Amino acid sequence: MAEALKVLVVDDEFHTRKLLSEYISKLSFLEIAGSSFNIFEAMNVIREEKIDILLLDIQMPEISGLDFARSLKDPPSIIFTTAYSKYAVESYELNVVDYLLKPIAFPRFLQAINKVIEKRNRMNIFPSTPIYSPAEGIADNSIAVKSGHRYYKINYADLLFIEGQMEYVTFHTAKEKIMVLASLKSLEERLPANQFIRIHKSYIVSVKHLKLIDKNLLHIAGKELPIGRSFKEELLRRLEKM
Repeated sequence: MAEALKVLVVDDEFHTRKLLSEYISKLSFLEIAGSSFNIFEAMNVIREEKIDILLLDIQMPEISGLDFARSLKDPPSIIFTTAYSKYAVESYELNVVDYLLKPIAFPRFLQAINKVIEKRNRMNIFPSTPIYSPAEGIADNSIAVKSGHRYYKINYADLLFIEGQMEYVTFHTAKEKIMVLASLKSLEERLPANQFIRIHKSYIVSVKHLKLIDKNLLHIAGKELPIGRSFKEELLRRLEKM
């Protein structure tokens, strides 16, 4: 299981900190790392542990949220939370992910979190540069992914299938499973179409490792995967050309 994203809430209003903490607790892929009522306390938390998302009020005593954001050399994904819309333009100059106006409803909070995940998806999954062996004259095609604080290089030849699970995908190889914050759609666009095919809203499979199709089930590496109705025609067409 991929590590949950650690969220720090910084707001001088108790009821806002309580509300945002409740929202965070509703999402299994988020973990509350702290709830601070002042900037100095937040500085200590960020110094001591890795924070993925910072929910930051702008109008804070002593130091504003804007000035605090500017001071961070390697900032987490920042979502401003404020009762005032007048800071919106200035905040986006800081490249924040989103700007939430109080009172903050859960659907709007979830929308902001999804923006963070989409941004991380673009950063976490990328095709690695093909490595050519002068002796053999072949390309070592692979994809590089980041799971938590670890980086993996997965060779296409070893990849059996990819399973989508809401905001996560799991790469299944013969030896291991690697879960990453990403979407199947982004992967479908990046993986080589001649080696992989989407068979279901939740699965992309390796054509090389495909063993058998029995009605609406696909057998691969000893597992049975469902074939979606809208994907079956293209799957059969591809197999006929093999």
